Amino acid sequence: MHNDPQRDAQPERYALLIIGSGFAGIGMAIQLQQAGITDFLLLEQAAEPGGTWRDNHYPGAACDVPSFLYSFSFEPKHDWQRRFAPQAQIHQYSQHCIAKYQLGSRIRCNAKVSHARFAAQTGLWQVQLVDGRQLLCRVLISACGQLNQPAYPRLPGVSEFAGPSFHSARWRHDVELAGKRVAVIGTGASAIQFVPQIQPQVGQLLLFQRSAAYVLSKPDRPYKAWEQRLMQRMPWLQKLLRGLLYLHHESRGLAFISLPWLMKPMAWEFERHLRQAIQSPQLRAKLRPDYPMGCKRILISNDYLPALAQANVQVINQAISRVSAHAIHTQDGQEHPCDVLIYGTGFAATKFLAGIEVTGLNGQQLAQQWQAGAEAYKGISVSGFPNFFMLYGPNTNLGHNSIIYMLESQMRYVLRCVQRLDQQGWRYMDVKPALQQRFNQRLQEQVEHTIWAQGCSSWYKTASGKNTNNWPGYTFSYRLQTRQPQDSDYDWVR
Repeated sequence: MHNDPQRDAQPERYALLIIGSGFAGIGMAIQLQQAGITDFLLLEQAAEPGGTWRDNHYPGAACDVPSFLYSFSFEPKHDWQRRFAPQAQIHQYSQHCIAKYQLGSRIRCNAKVSHARFAAQTGLWQVQLVDGRQLLCRVLISACGQLNQPAYPRLPGVSEFAGPSFHSARWRHDVELAGKRVAVIGTGASAIQFVPQIQPQVGQLLLFQRSAAYVLSKPDRPYKAWEQRLMQRMPWLQKLLRGLLYLHHESRGLAFISLPWLMKPMAWEFERHLRQAIQSPQLRAKLRPDYPMGCKRILISNDYLPALAQANVQVINQAISRVSAHAIHTQDGQEHPCDVLIYGTGFAATKFLAGIEVTGLNGQQLAQQWQAGAEAYKGISVSGFPNFFMLYGPNTNLGHNSIIYMLESQMRYVLRCVQRLDQQGWRYMDVKPALQQRFNQRLQEQVEHTIWAQGCSSWYKTASGKNTNNWPGYTFSYRLQTRQPQDSDYDWVR
């Protein structure tokens, strides 16, 4: 990794800067390198590269997309341990990509960006780090992702809590949970993974649930050694498997996007799973969601519901009124004593680029433009912010397939934009405002017809109800739309 140059030195200059070294940043870097573009640097705010799979090391952390689909098409891995990879192995895979493509020297850690300003005269982005250092670049790429800012609930009295409290994405392995009364707030994708892991060791587990989740069984199993060898010897087999998994997941998109009645069989499947795991009718009623399936993220787990049926677990679906030094108080007047507080409350997913101030042409602020909710053209370009591109930007999240597929579509698009800028010697390119507006108007109309608009609040939406996170179509249609940047979509400035 780089040594720190003197802070008062001249700003370093690069052709491109990439913010973030998770899957998006690493994949983009590899694509640039393979296209012969090497004058770039990745800025990583943490002490080591890695993104969300570095941060989320809570017990039981794993992917809910099959391993062969949750990896780069250009860097296949034959020796996944399981059908759904555990966190450590995914993190290891990203480190393997960094080592294999020799990206180590192009990643600067402990480099948190505070703001980025575009200078129209020079066509350069001035990027300022929190420690005061400055860098210049022609092209700025945000690879910050959507799931990097832990969301904490605003509860009165939370600062008075006397015991340890932490978020699942900032898990404290030094806190001894054995025999303790542990309160878990939230029942999202992280909670359903760590609750079954900690349930056997804690004295009592109090699970505070705002709204129940649809949980389906997870078709997970370890891969056998002969299967791994087969994948290694016959790379085409892995390609085939990946293709079949892709089609299987894409077909599930039908239910989210076009034919909501297809959710019915999945809802029956959930009901069967619930009846099998939970004997008590009272508990079953608590765990049955009151909104249409698919409206929030559908979760998969084999051990979550069985864990909730255990004697040391209590599911509380009363709203929390306040927290005191040793207890959580609910609105029905009950007091629930506890020693440790764990937030399974997910991420501030609708706050894109949180913590980074981005200033474009004529001093426009990105945060200002996004007051009503983040939006971009194809989730990649924002009008008024030239030579600035986003990976996993607004409305490119999925409910039905692998985000890596979306990222690869975006990487190719951004690479082609960069090549256009270079080949024709343009100072900058800026997406046309009317085009961005039309694109997002159409997109929001499409979202209205999807399952996510069927009357529930979720992390896909802003407080006002605008869906800023999900792509309302199929991933292959997104890939077609991002195949080539159209010259006429942008204003080009010499």
